[in-house]
Amino acid sequence: MSVTVRFCGAAHTVTGSCCLVRSGKSQFLIDCGLFQGQKTLKELNYGDFPFRPSDIDAVLLTHAHIDHSGLLPKLVRLGFDGKIFATRGTIDLCSWMLPDAGNIQEQEVLALNRRNIARGRGEVSPIYTQADAIAAMQYFQPVAYETWTDIVPGVRARYWNAGHLLGSASIEIEFAGQGADGAALRLLASGDVGPDAKLLQPDPKAPEGFDYVISEATYGDRIREPTTPELRRGRLAGEVRDAAAAKGALLIPAFAVERTQELIVDLVGLMERGEIPAAPVFLDSPLAIHATEVFRAHTESLDGGSDVGRLLSSSHLRFTETVDESKAIAKLTGFHIIIAASGMCDAGRIRHHLKRWLWNNRATVLLVGYQANGTLGRFLQDGVKAVRIQGEEIKVAARIRMMDDYSGHADGTEIARWIAARRPIARGLFLSHGEEAAITALAARVAERIVPTAKVFSPLLDDVYELTTAVPTPLDVARRRRLAPEAVTRLDWHNDMSGLLLDIHERIEQAADDRARGVIIRRLRRALEE
Repeated sequence: MSVTVRFCGAAHTVTGSCCLVRSGKSQFLIDCGLFQGQKTLKELNYGDFPFRPSDIDAVLLTHAHIDHSGLLPKLVRLGFDGKIFATRGTIDLCSWMLPDAGNIQEQEVLALNRRNIARGRGEVSPIYTQADAIAAMQYFQPVAYETWTDIVPGVRARYWNAGHLLGSASIEIEFAGQGADGAALRLLASGDVGPDAKLLQPDPKAPEGFDYVISEATYGDRIREPTTPELRRGRLAGEVRDAAAAKGALLIPAFAVERTQELIVDLVGLMERGEIPAAPVFLDSPLAIHATEVFRAHTESLDGGSDVGRLLSSSHLRFTETVDESKAIAKLTGFHIIIAASGMCDAGRIRHHLKRWLWNNRATVLLVGYQANGTLGRFLQDGVKAVRIQGEEIKVAARIRMMDDYSGHADGTEIARWIAARRPIARGLFLSHGEEAAITALAARVAERIVPTAKVFSPLLDDVYELTTAVPTPLDVARRRRLAPEAVTRLDWHNDMSGLLLDIHERIEQAADDRARGVIIRRLRRALEE
């Protein structure tokens, strides 16, 4: 009987995590995530799955983040009728996150269609609706950590705490009789692995001794400074004091789940101890507000327990759930803190706050999470002088600061150590969920020293491997690729166009006079006519 795996997402990218596993006549998915980042990737969300949803028997969900769970409502709407296995924490978070994602898609498509009508273009439909997301929740099946669960005939799975997020898991999978000499074939899917010194989550756990390990590589090319909770809070305090001295807003684009709650706990704690100025902290994200309630309900499973619950209920916090409450923040002057989604500045209310403050040299933007290639957050991180938000050019005068201490991902050293602890890895290590540079760096770090080079694989999007052979055997799928490999790893024409428009505006503004500006415009017109 054949066992194959197809990398349907997160291959040389950090989003859209999804693996299709075939075992005999059965098929199941490991994650079913939404592609984020550049438009070429996001367009995959609107296209057909590279499989028939009605043929999928089950889904093993590692955690609730949208890049892992975000296409589940579409999967259900198009015919999936199996079980979605997830921990209780993941289910509770998904019950808010997936409907929120559906609502965002409906609102974005509504705005897009208004622009399309004005431009004489056809209307588009959302990937799925809020109602689709609510309907998908009935297919979730709770599983306990470290307990075997039968998935499909001949396949069972066991979830281990990955230390990344409330409810997150690495998933151990056994295929009966498919290994050497009739033993079980053993595979471990890492999900997203948490770093050392995580505030709310314990250290990741998983057993050892596998035929295959599929490991994330998000920060495979990054080594963080050693940190402790005290060092992390000290660095945050320094950033807050500098922002307060500038007497403008401190904008923190935060991932609504876990990063936001960690930031709140540290910010409130620092204010209570007088280490930073007391100031209102606006949590301007309906999803983050609801997620905070989920964290309060799960305080017994979090490191910090009752004290975390108390800090999440602080009077320093201001919840702005409605649009009118969010707009009212813009009337404030002086130092205040705004935590808003999305963490990569790609959608949500943070874009309105950036539009309001990004041009102002009194403002500070503190990036605290991973910024995917092609996102607004990544451009800010890379130091661009101007950006386009909702069609408008905005000069970047605000201080752009970065803190890696709140990342939910292990860095290169930590993930290599996690891989080493899974040995022996008999047949193959697959490195996925990372950009090309991160995967290349992690492969160099683990090759030979931890795993023989011949057993380290870096699959591309839609690559398929046979797993029952002595070594993983790639199958020919060139005709079935949804994107050419270079389209996944490079910035697309949408990003190039945005950059070109900004460069044109800057060159024209810098021209000496109207005559010089006219020369530039005539040259551009001639280039277009060639």
